[in-house]
Amino acid sequence: MFFFEKKLKACDLFFAPACGIIEVDYFEKGFAMIETAKQQERAILVGVELQETEHFDMSMEELASLAKTAGAEVVASYTQKRERYDSKSFVGSGKLEEIKAMVDADEITTVIVNNRLTPRQNTNLEAAFGVKVIDRMQLILDIFAMRARSHEGKLQVHLAQLKYMLPRLAGQGIMLSRQAGGIGSRGPGESQLELNRRSIRNQIADIERQLKIVEKNRETIREKRVDSSTFKIGLIGYTNAGKSTIMNVLTNDKQYEADELFATLDATTKQIYLQNQFQVTLTDTVGFIQNLPTELVAAFKSTLEESRHVDLLLHVIDASDPNHAEHEKVVLNLLKNLDMLDIPRLAVYNKMDVAEHFAATAFPNVRISARDKDARSLLRRLIINEIREIFEPFSIRVHPNQAYKLYDLNKIALLDRYDFAEGYETITGYINPKNEWRLEEFYD
Repeated sequence: MFFFEKKLKACDLFFAPACGIIEVDYFEKGFAMIETAKQQERAILVGVELQETEHFDMSMEELASLAKTAGAEVVASYTQKRERYDSKSFVGSGKLEEIKAMVDADEITTVIVNNRLTPRQNTNLEAAFGVKVIDRMQLILDIFAMRARSHEGKLQVHLAQLKYMLPRLAGQGIMLSRQAGGIGSRGPGESQLELNRRSIRNQIADIERQLKIVEKNRETIREKRVDSSTFKIGLIGYTNAGKSTIMNVLTNDKQYEADELFATLDATTKQIYLQNQFQVTLTDTVGFIQNLPTELVAAFKSTLEESRHVDLLLHVIDASDPNHAEHEKVVLNLLKNLDMLDIPRLAVYNKMDVAEHFAATAFPNVRISARDKDARSLLRRLIINEIREIFEPFSIRVHPNQAYKLYDLNKIALLDRYDFAEGYETITGYINPKNEWRLEEFYD
């Protein structure tokens, strides 16, 4: 009897698939293959509420949704009120024993903590429970890794994972020494640890180099877009608010949408006609969430900056979520950090068909259900009204021999009224201030 053994890389120690591992045994006679079915991980959630903690219950509910998105079955949730986190085990000794008993009794495979653990806390908790322990940040990183589709998105997530992992390798010294065949926790074990650290640093440098090339190309495209006369709209919002659904409604497209957290990550830009030949671009980016890991904010900075140079932001809000007001604050705080608060913003309250006891907190706003058949026309009409508020009104007289120029003007301006008198056509409408120079050719 012999086996083919899969050797795990350093990163596999931290970011394993959420649905289990397939084990394959090859037998000498007949080469029978035994394949264990993928097992859904059974998870316990753990949270500590400090006196200064805000919206703790909302955070724990969100953690459960994140765990389910990652493919885990949430079996139980443990919370504790404390003055401060325990520096060694995060929770108190009594709660530690209580969770340990549940892990042993109910075949728990994963413990998920609703805070960022220190490497020491992570190591101590895994030693106490005898199962994998991950924190909220690692869980979000895992979901991002699962959702990333584009080359740039995968690079960004991988970079965030490596930066998160690097300081946590120290707690794996004993494990690495055993893998390397050394005795005790020093000698070959420490050498192996340094090799893994060096390997991760090299990977980080290589990915950052690749991302600089991608970002340079993106910046070139962005500059052309900024210089363009086309009006630009950006979609922002808390994760699972319905941004991709709104994108599909406005564009008649088939971008992936689902009732799950972080359904889409990669920035997508589409061109649409809002009125006659008036063109706009619509850009969708990654959704926000409270306590978004700083590693991800840094990694996705270039992607998020796709929305920094738009003319109008559509802030999509899930009106059916009882915590929507807090979600709005999270988005606004991130916009502040990205210097985007000065961009005109229209709040789009989505899922109104299932909203209860709703009260708007953002103005101006649009209230729709993206699933309604009239949502498309209603949303377009209200967006056009908002654009009129941003644009400047104008009136021009067009001689018949200039009529051919109206086609191009129609692409960048909202032409509302046409009046014919004395051989001229008088046109009134609205135009972006940066494009007003395009009207000069029509003036006498």
